[in-house]
Amino acid sequence: MSEKIENLLKEDRKFKPSELLIKNANATTQWFDEAKEDRLNFWKEQALKRITWFKEPTEVLDDSNPPFYKWFKDGELNLSYNCLDRHLETDGKRVAFYWEGEPGDTQVITYQDLYERVCKLSNALKKLNVKKGDRVAIYLGMTPEIVVSMLACARIGAVHSVVFGGFSSEALADRINDAEAKLVITADGAWRRGEIVPLKANVDGSLKLTEHIENVIVVKRTKREIEMVAGRDHWYHEITENEDTICEPEVMNAEDMLYILYTSGTTAKPKGIVHTQAGYLTGVTTTHYEVFDIKEDDIYWCAADCGWVTGHSYIVYGPLANKTTSVMYEGAPNAPDEKRLWSIIEKYKVNIFYTAPTAIRAFMKWGIEHPQSHDLSSLRLLGTVGEPINPEAWVWYHKYIGGEKCSIVDTWWQTETGSIMISPLPGITSTKPGSACGALPGIESVIIDNEGNAVGNGEGGFLAIKSPWPSMLRTVYGDDQRYIETYWSQHEGLYFAGDGAKYDDEGYIWLLGRVDDVMNISGHRISTAEVESALVSHEKVAEAAVIGRKDEITGEAIAAFVSLIGTEKGDEKLIDELRQHVSDKIGPIAKPKSIVITPDLPKTRSGKIMRRLLKDISEERKLGDVTTLANADIVSELQNRATETDDE
Repeated sequence: MSEKIENLLKEDRKFKPSELLIKNANATTQWFDEAKEDRLNFWKEQALKRITWFKEPTEVLDDSNPPFYKWFKDGELNLSYNCLDRHLETDGKRVAFYWEGEPGDTQVITYQDLYERVCKLSNALKKLNVKKGDRVAIYLGMTPEIVVSMLACARIGAVHSVVFGGFSSEALADRINDAEAKLVITADGAWRRGEIVPLKANVDGSLKLTEHIENVIVVKRTKREIEMVAGRDHWYHEITENEDTICEPEVMNAEDMLYILYTSGTTAKPKGIVHTQAGYLTGVTTTHYEVFDIKEDDIYWCAADCGWVTGHSYIVYGPLANKTTSVMYEGAPNAPDEKRLWSIIEKYKVNIFYTAPTAIRAFMKWGIEHPQSHDLSSLRLLGTVGEPINPEAWVWYHKYIGGEKCSIVDTWWQTETGSIMISPLPGITSTKPGSACGALPGIESVIIDNEGNAVGNGEGGFLAIKSPWPSMLRTVYGDDQRYIETYWSQHEGLYFAGDGAKYDDEGYIWLLGRVDDVMNISGHRISTAEVESALVSHEKVAEAAVIGRKDEITGEAIAAFVSLIGTEKGDEKLIDELRQHVSDKIGPIAKPKSIVITPDLPKTRSGKIMRRLLKDISEERKLGDVTTLANADIVSELQNRATETDDE
């Protein structure tokens, strides 16, 4: 018998789109019909509609050498041109970014401004001998220069590799070495919760571990004193100030490399995910338009970081190619206080807000008084990204941020997919709290069991994609075999996403987290996400992480780590109450054997909970390096609390 992930948690609440939304929605049900009838023609039409080509492609998909698919392979274009030049004649004065620095400084950057900044840096890069195909590492905070740097690379045909500013010198060196980058763009520092992240010092440390870097460009952001190496290090403002504001865009083939973005692997060497030009731009422009229902006068805010794929696709390339006005914020959501994000939404009258469930659960913990003290009435659409959202967090988001009037798009996609794959569509989809709903037009998803058989409604298994899509990764940089083995070897012809998923009785898709996060409890395959959602549905719980730990009787036992809302205190009475609550919600089989109450959970710099670390703590194994966590100080406290907690 094929093994399937059990479908435990039920959700009957459903939210229909408003009549106004239905009337004005960008996407229509016809998109689904057209894509189903002729998927390749659908993508061809999107590519021709959304991209300005130097040479239009004559072929849509080359699938002669799977899984090394090529899209629009004889087409020619430039992404910087598509994001900037083509808008200037009619919309040069349109605001591209309202930028807000953490200390309170601001910039209003028009498309003309951004174009000139990009051209100046492009010319400076050329003078430092950066050529088409060369790799450039970008290690910056969320200042305008990170967008300028990405677009300047795209303009001259260099391949950018953005490394999140929270990563260590060693992590940066690993990525520089793998990509063989010849230049780094960094800053003297970045602001984070009132402190300065020492970016340049980290770069200096990384360069002791690599011999590839010839030049370092340094943005003066914090004005802190730093060491500059003569001949190697250059101030950004000095090398760009006298450059020409015109730089002709390089003509790029559709399948030329655009960027390498490394996944933050915890055990194995990080994978350099390769994205190319035309297919990627087709995917991000189409999904940005349809999923976020973008209108001409919208103020849009993707509250991500350009160190991650969300920033690449939905801060830079998708919005700019679609001529969108965006908000960009440098710092932490609670700097200087927990009202910061809501004050920004109020100030710029933001219409669309896109953030992670981790952030939403933090907002819940901080309390409703913070959003309620600001006018959020400009919001009409909310989005989530990064991991499955608990139904109760979804409802909180809908009620207190969206004022019970905003559509919510819960999006599933990956660094590897390049753009959103599964999501509700505003004006079309009736949403369910916690569900990503269904695949977008042109995307063929399927949930399978261990043997590769499709499961039916009410059943769970593993998410896969049946056919190639334009914005898909092309390979793992320098390692084609790893690309095949990781994504295409499980079942012939299927892209294996590595995520558990289920259909509910109506066919809605529910994402259940990574396959590694599926527990085997007395022969029952249970997703950690469902148990976490049951815990978060309790009125006192803000956030929960669940892992399976070794157990002599049941094989694995459920161990939960829970943080509470506001000033709530935990005790044995509450722990018993939470166990029973889970049992009532999804059944006795899912009742946690142990629950640890903690003020916080260990998270990566991108905000994802480190469940593997919690598993090590729970099983009292030796821990590796935890210094790269966003909140490393919580680890020792968790270790103490875990050993003090009595099992049921």
